[in-house]
Amino acid sequence: MKLFNLIDGLDYEVLCGSTDTNINDIKNDSRKVEVGDLFFCISGAVSDGHRYAGDVIKKGALALIVEKELDMEIPEDVTVIKVSNSRYAMGMISSKFYGEPSKKLTVIGITGTKGKTTTTYMIREMLESAGKKTGLIGTIEIIDGEKKIPAKNTTPESIVLHKTLKDMVENGLDAVVMEVSSQGLMLDRVAGVDFDYGIFTNLSKDHIGPNEHKTFEEYMMWKAKLFTLCKVGIFNCDDKYFEDMTKNAKCEIVTYGMKDTSDYAADAYKLYNKDGVLGIEYNLKGKKKADIIVDLPGEFSVHNSLAAIAIADLLGVDMEAVKDILKTIKVRGRVEMIPISDEFTIMIDYAHNAMALESLLTALKAYKPKRLVTLFGCGGNRSKDRRYEMGEVSGKLSDFTIITSDNPRDEEPLEIIKDIKIGMSKTDGRYIEIPDRKEAIKYAIMNGKSGDVIVLAGKGHEDYQEIKGIKHHMDERDLIKEILEEEDVTKICGYNNRYFA
Repeated sequence: MKLFNLIDGLDYEVLCGSTDTNINDIKNDSRKVEVGDLFFCISGAVSDGHRYAGDVIKKGALALIVEKELDMEIPEDVTVIKVSNSRYAMGMISSKFYGEPSKKLTVIGITGTKGKTTTTYMIREMLESAGKKTGLIGTIEIIDGEKKIPAKNTTPESIVLHKTLKDMVENGLDAVVMEVSSQGLMLDRVAGVDFDYGIFTNLSKDHIGPNEHKTFEEYMMWKAKLFTLCKVGIFNCDDKYFEDMTKNAKCEIVTYGMKDTSDYAADAYKLYNKDGVLGIEYNLKGKKKADIIVDLPGEFSVHNSLAAIAIADLLGVDMEAVKDILKTIKVRGRVEMIPISDEFTIMIDYAHNAMALESLLTALKAYKPKRLVTLFGCGGNRSKDRRYEMGEVSGKLSDFTIITSDNPRDEEPLEIIKDIKIGMSKTDGRYIEIPDRKEAIKYAIMNGKSGDVIVLAGKGHEDYQEIKGIKHHMDERDLIKEILEEEDVTKICGYNNRYFA
């Protein structure tokens, strides 16, 4: 493809060379550059791509996109294009290089602090039920219509993203639903994506720190950017930041929530607990009317399902199909029930910081369990504050806590547990420490009592334990299966294995 076609529409300056150059491929990793490539010099937090300009030219790169002039002699056959933002240019050029694939799909972007992953899977299942072949890009995986690829980032870099969208088009997909992180918006990973719909789930203080967002206001600003890019925005009007998120929106606004004025409203919301499975039910009002049952617990499941219902309705999905999917929806690692007992509930959830754990445990306490038992650990090579905070949250909200290991990385598990116990000490919470995670889970299962809700927190969809730089396979579902095979299941309260049968 000719370079002048790729940069058409950008504000740029040609520092040297010709825009009539033919480009074979586009790269932002200097190690992967080959003859005939275009290379993006990205000024990153860790390294500056401009430093590798000489290396990629030696490898045969014919064009470079830069943000600043290069202090070196450039060969006559190499073109250097200067732009104000290399990341933005990379997104726009990637879209053109791969044939503007997002314009050939119905693109649904979801942003917010919590609920993105669950809502993404709900929507995909609903669209698939209506015969709309739908891809997915999110925290857990990428589904491109032919294969499932484990995710590296919630929102991939723009080159990967547009290549993935191109693959989806070639695989015959009609739509894609994707999680859009604040980092993805801030770093222009979604530049060049033609969003048809944007969804706002909720907002709370997260991702604030030296390597992420400096302030909550900045975090909110980047989240709100999605609604300057999409045609229709679907907003949780119950969230306290609803007005902030909509004030600069350039899209049509659709609302959902528990307010009667919502376009899609939940009324008469109730909890249910049957045979160890927790869920919610409500009456749908507004643009659609139906009795809804969601086989996932907590008030947040009301909002997640409403967001999915809104999209499904706007895209013409039959409401009976929507209802059937919500009754059976399961999302890996997100309040994922593992039904091995009719007497107590055991679930796996990704809650791996204090805010997420507090939200989850608060929602579960509403079911009035006889005991709320929380099993968790904290990652090594991370802030100690997270350990203190999670210990304090579990101590306050759980009836009993099992402290264990979770990705200790380069630290000793017992040292991490010691920090968690500092947070626990601020509460009256009862606990036991069992560093080996399988042994900890076995303890939880074998000591489960009628009416318990047991939460295995922190790992969620992860299927590994990271120790000393090596990721060892460890899937909590496998651990539970092994425990059931090794132990006398007659000693398990209300044992009725529907999950592994």
